[in-house]
Amino acid sequence: MNVATRIIGIDPGLRRCGWGIIESQGSRLSFVAAGTVTPATDGSLAERLAELFSGLGEVLDRYAPQEAAVEETFVNAGMRSALILGQARGVALLTPAARGVPVAEYAANLVKKSVVGTGHAEKDQVALMVKTLMPAASFKGADAADALAIAICHAHHRVAHQRLKALA
Repeated sequence: MNVATRIIGIDPGLRRCGWGIIESQGSRLSFVAAGTVTPATDGSLAERLAELFSGLGEVLDRYAPQEAAVEETFVNAGMRSALILGQARGVALLTPAARGVPVAEYAANLVKKSVVGTGHAEKDQVALMVKTLMPAASFKGADAADALAIAICHAHHRVAHQRLKALA
């Protein structure tokens, strides 16, 4: 009998960090919750990162996922934006890891391909497929939809990921 595994997907960002919680039992996926952590934009970088850490920590404490998946960053913006996003991504990786939750990382193209079928899907296509795969899913905004897509991607790839990790 397959045991349900609770997974959090995190779409890192300093202005809007999306999160989505699903349960995976065999090939069955169930929506649990989704939302966005939005640190105040008027604080210092350190204060905003602390707010992101605290917000994600509250989500982890409330929903107690057993596994986490974080999207790797792909940035076409300038170096400063990439560095700031990298710091937010570091918080997204650290927060579950500090609670003993294993964290996997997935490229944006793999997430899109896993959910939509093409690695170059638009955000509205991702949201539509998340809703198609989990009709009960309730989310506001592309960041939460992307986070759910990351969790779905992990649900599809987690067994292979665990086998590869065991070989290393």
